Amino acid sequence: MGENGPVLRAARMIALAGASLALAAAALVTLSVTARWLTSRGVPGDFELVQMASAIAIFSFLPLTQLRSANILVDTFTRVLPPWVARALDGVWDLVYAAAAGLIAWRLALGAADALRSQTGTMVLLLPIGWAIAVCAALMAVLAVAGVLTAVGRWSVSREERS
Repeated sequence: MGENGPVLRAARMIALAGASLALAAAALVTLSVTARWLTSRGVPGDFELVQMASAIAIFSFLPLTQLRSANILVDTFTRVLPPWVARALDGVWDLVYAAAAGLIAWRLALGAADALRSQTGTMVLLLPIGWAIAVCAALMAVLAVAGVLTAVGRWSVSREERS
């Protein structure tokens, strides 16, 4: 997959949005702690907002991490293999990761639908949580696509190396 691929560009934008959300959550925590220190009252529901923002931010970094091959890699057993075999095996594991991400996306989507249908909300602010779960489901779906793309990319390089 090329550096200028549309999926990579989208993953970068998603990661930047997640980073912005993480910074906003950090600013909210800072504001709440400062307010609690000055007035003995923090921002109501700050923990609910930070909890949702943190989940979305973390999920937003996963597709770019996968596309950049920046996940933790254990190559203890594959170091002795020819590079094309190791790359082909990495592609298999990328596909397994994509399948797991797809399964999680599906289950999160079902959970989001249930939370929206039952109008489940947070305890303090009564914010509906279904939308945050739905965003995480969509981000896991993007991760699944990224996993398939990296697997295909590794297999292509492996085939070229073998030839």
